[in-house]
Amino acid sequence: MLALLLLAAVVLGWRAIYLQWIDRDFLQNQGDARHLRVMELAANRGVIMDRNGEPVAISTPVDSVWVNPQVYLENKSENGLVQLAKVLEMGVADLQRRVVARAEREFVYLKRHVSPELAGKVRRLAQPGVALQREYRRYYPMGEVMGHVVGFTDIDDRGQEGIELALDESLRGIKGGKRVLRNNMGEMVEDVESIAEPQPGQDVLLSIDRRLQYLAYRELKAAVKTNRARSASAVILDVKSGEVLAMVNQPSFNPNNRASFNSANYRNRAVTDVFEPGSTMKAFTVAAALELGKIKPSTVINTSPGYMRVGNNTIRDAVNYGDMDITKILQKSSNIGATKIALSMTAEQMWKSLDQFGFGLSSGSRFPGEADGMIGDYWRWNDVQQASRAYGYGMQVTALQLARAYAVLANDGLLKPVSFIKQEQAPQGEQVMSANVAASVRRMLESVVTQEGTGKQAMVDGYRIAGKTGTVHRSGRSGYAEDRYTALFAGIAPASKPRLAMVIVVHDPMLGDYHGGQVAAPVFSKVMTGALRLLNVAPDDMAALKLRQAANDAAVVKVAGGAL
Repeated sequence: MLALLLLAAVVLGWRAIYLQWIDRDFLQNQGDARHLRVMELAANRGVIMDRNGEPVAISTPVDSVWVNPQVYLENKSENGLVQLAKVLEMGVADLQRRVVARAEREFVYLKRHVSPELAGKVRRLAQPGVALQREYRRYYPMGEVMGHVVGFTDIDDRGQEGIELALDESLRGIKGGKRVLRNNMGEMVEDVESIAEPQPGQDVLLSIDRRLQYLAYRELKAAVKTNRARSASAVILDVKSGEVLAMVNQPSFNPNNRASFNSANYRNRAVTDVFEPGSTMKAFTVAAALELGKIKPSTVINTSPGYMRVGNNTIRDAVNYGDMDITKILQKSSNIGATKIALSMTAEQMWKSLDQFGFGLSSGSRFPGEADGMIGDYWRWNDVQQASRAYGYGMQVTALQLARAYAVLANDGLLKPVSFIKQEQAPQGEQVMSANVAASVRRMLESVVTQEGTGKQAMVDGYRIAGKTGTVHRSGRSGYAEDRYTALFAGIAPASKPRLAMVIVVHDPMLGDYHGGQVAAPVFSKVMTGALRLLNVAPDDMAALKLRQAANDAAVVKVAGGAL
C-alpha cells in the first residue's frame, strides 16, 4: 500500500511538473483562447464645422447591446429572456430566433446605438453573455438646414453622402485596440494590455456660413410652399475665393432621423441635378460676342416684328420691341436679340466661350455625385441649336455651375475653382475673359433689376444688383410641357464691387405665376438682403435708398393727412 501510494504521488507530481513546465505554453494558449480577447476601440470621428468654427456634425458616445450566444444559451432562463426582450423592445420569439440562429458565434449585436436610459436597464439586468460596447453616433445640430451639404453616416459611422462621404477617409480616424480578460459569462474582468490607442479623425472647417445657410433655407422653403413648387435650390458663392457660403435644396431631410430617409430627398440637387438655364444664359451670349468684337454695348439690333424664322423654327419675343441696344435686349430678355447675337458668331466661337465659363465641366468642388452638365458638340450644331443655346435651351447646367459662371462676371473675368472647404487664401484662378467686358455686362445686367426690367423684384434696398431672370419650359417624354416650368434668377451684389453671386432655381411652381421674375427673384431679394447685412457689406446705392425712403415718408404723410 505504501508502495502504491508512493507511486501515485510520483505520478501526480510528474503530471504537475509536466503541466506546469513542459506543456505550459499549450495550456496557456488554450486558456487565453477561452478568456483573452482583443477589444476594438472606436475612434472619434472628426468634427465638421462651418467657416466660423460652429459645429455642424459631431460624434457623441453611445452604447450598443451585444450578446455572446454560447454563454447566453447555456445560462438563459425563460423569465430572463422575457425581461431582456421587454427592455430591448423586441418580441421574445424574435430575440430567441436571433440568438439561436447565431449560436456558433461569440459576438452578435442585439441593438445598436441605444439611449443611456436603455443602456442602464440592460446593465441592471446583469444577464450572462449580454454586455454593452461603447461606440459613437453622429449628431447634426442644424438638422435638415445643413443636411444636403454635410450628408450623413451609416450605423458603422462611415460616410454615405455629402461632405461625410467626400472626406470620409480623413474624418474617420484610426481605430485602436486592447487585450482584455473575460470570465466564463463573457463579462470583461480586467484590461490586460493596450495594443493601440485610437486616433481621432481630422476636424474639417467648411466654407459654409451657417447664418447664410439658415437664411437661404428659410426663404427657399417658404417660396416652395407659397408657389406649391416640386423642388428648388439656392447657391451663394464668394466671388473672390470661389467658396460656397450657402447651398440649400427643397425638399430636404433630417440626417438625425434615419427612419425618414428618402433617396429622392437626400441628394444635393444643386450639384447633382441638371436643367436648362433659360434666359440666364443671355448674359454669356452677350459676353462672348463682346469679347470677340462682334458687337458693342451701343450696337442696335432690330427685333421687329417680334418673331423670326431660324431653320424650321419660329423664335418669338413677348412683344415687338423693335430696335434695341444690347442693354435693352438683356433688360427685356429678348429671344430674337439673343439669337441674332449668337448667329453673329461661329458655332465653335460660341462653344469655346461657354466652355471657358465652365459649362459642361465639373466645377472642381469634388462633391460626390456632381454632374458635369452638357453643352453639346459644336460641330453637330445647326443654326436652330446654336440659337437655342443663346437663350438657354438645348443645354444642361447645375445650379452650382450657373452660380460659378456668374461669379466670373462678378470677378472681372476670373474663373475660380469652387470649394466647400474654407480657404485661407483665395486661389489664383484663370482669366477667361477681359475685365472690361465683364464690367460692361454687369452694367447691362443692372438694368434688369430696375422698374423697367424683368427682375425688378430682386432689388435690395441700398445696393446695386446685377442679375438675370429665366423662365424655362420643362421637357418631358414627348417634348416640352406647356404647363411645367423652371423659374430662375441669377445675380451679383453689390454690382459696383461684387462680393456675392447667387442662383435661385424653382422647379414646377404650380400656384399663380411661374416666371423667374415673380417666383425666383423675390427669394433672391430676401436672401441677399440678409446676407449682405450679415457680412457687413457696405451699401453702394445710398442715393436710391434715400429717394425710396423719402417716397415712403411722403406716402405715410399723405395717408395720415387723408385720415385727418
